[in-house]
Amino acid sequence: MNNRNKRSNPDHELYRAILKLENPEECYRFFVDLCTVSELKAMEQRYEVAKLLNQGMIYNDILEQTGASSATISRVNRSLNYGTDTYRALFERLKADEPSQKSPAEEQA
Repeated sequence: MNNRNKRSNPDHELYRAILKLENPEECYRFFVDLCTVSELKAMEQRYEVAKLLNQGMIYNDILEQTGASSATISRVNRSLNYGTDTYRALFERLKADEPSQKSPAEEQA
């Protein structure tokens, strides 16, 4: 059976395996083994585009900053607005992990 037109399987062991990776370095090494350099660059670029779109940046500025095509920016924007909301959930989790930015007055209190 031709798998080209078939969606991937969300229950595939690959996704559980990724969750077993213990730190960013191990995750990076796994993806280096799993993907080609161009696949990794494409995923990194899409993630960067999603982050910038989520911050409210406009297409032309994203294109200039990332080198992504307008088609890539449009596709990522469609995922952000009509997808599974996983980008936004991930951005919120990453934001929650950031150290809080306290003013000097708040730190003295």
